[in-house]
Amino acid sequence: LWDLRPRTAGYMNETIQACFPNFPPMVGLATTATFRSSAAPAAGDAYNSLSAQAEILEKMDLPGVVVFQDLDTPTAAATFGEVMCTTYQAFGAAGLITSGTGRDLEQVEAIEFPVFTSGAQAAHGYCHILDLDIPITVGGIPVRPGQLIHGDCNGVTTIPLEIASEVPEVCEEIARAEKIVLDYLKQSQVTAAGFDAARQECGSIISKLGARLKASRSK
Repeated sequence: LWDLRPRTAGYMNETIQACFPNFPPMVGLATTATFRSSAAPAAGDAYNSLSAQAEILEKMDLPGVVVFQDLDTPTAAATFGEVMCTTYQAFGAAGLITSGTGRDLEQVEAIEFPVFTSGAQAAHGYCHILDLDIPITVGGIPVRPGQLIHGDCNGVTTIPLEIASEVPEVCEEIARAEKIVLDYLKQSQVTAAGFDAARQECGSIISKLGARLKASRSK
């Protein structure tokens, strides 16, 4: 609607799925990291970088979303478990996304911490975190530190910060427009002509909304 990017841009692909699709939506600012588990690190252990991540989360003005790019292909072991997710949650994180896998899913669900992964995997492996707060690629899209991220049962998307304050109201306006079509289809008797009229009314509202938003961005 704002015409800021192609309509196919900014959406993680189908490889990234909500582990707990019944959870409410997750929204926060990305704090990124790279990860490996196929071979032991030169020094340290799996939790060496947790303190540094905790410091990053502690300093963020808004809730963070921890986003991992698993550099192993194929994935060798789970990116996270109960301890890591409990740590992130304690320091204000809204959730976690990884291009890899996760474990301890029952325990993570119990603390109501949203996680998005490519699957579940029991293996611990030689997990270690490499770099923090760098540009990464997850689910087929680039993710930068500080980027606004929204995730729910439908998947994960990034939201340009310059329109973030407008998004909730615009979503409500679109839902009201679509309700015109949905309400018509719920009637006991429907016709193709009636459906077309409802669809055109809905489309007209959304077109005017788009024009208004584009005009406001050009000022």
